[in-house]
Amino acid sequence: MRDEPKEYEERVVSVNRVSKTVKGGRKMRFSVLVVIGNGKGKYGFAIGKAAEVPDAIKKALVKARSNTFTFKTSKGDTIAHEIIGKFGACSVFLKPATEGTGIIAGGPVRAILELAGIRNVYSKVYGSRAPINIIRATHHGLSNLKSYAKVKELRK
Repeated sequence: MRDEPKEYEERVVSVNRVSKTVKGGRKMRFSVLVVIGNGKGKYGFAIGKAAEVPDAIKKALVKARSNTFTFKTSKGDTIAHEIIGKFGACSVFLKPATEGTGIIAGGPVRAILELAGIRNVYSKVYGSRAPINIIRATHHGLSNLKSYAKVKELRK
């Protein structure tokens, strides 16, 4: 097997051990949340479930590669305008930042923004703190972004 250059960078956001009570006792399994991205406006995320963590990660990566999304970054690797992404009880506020600010975000939001290629942004999570809800709310926000030219046109 040759070492081919990876199309996507990968990051495991959370590993969750779940159990199912059966007649003979508890049956343990793992649920893994993975985010992938190419750093140029393309990202994906998925959950993989299996009896062992490495198997769950592999399943999640396969799902994430087939479930990718794209968006356009603005000047200076930031977003064009403020936006609130919502999913269930979770809201993620994203605000553009000036060059050199970096990503002011925590955990799941940081993972998806870094891998998507955004370098300067502020964020705040409100409501539910479950990693999958945060990822889905962030995705909702990114998918509703308008281009820099469109925002400029709307301001006139």
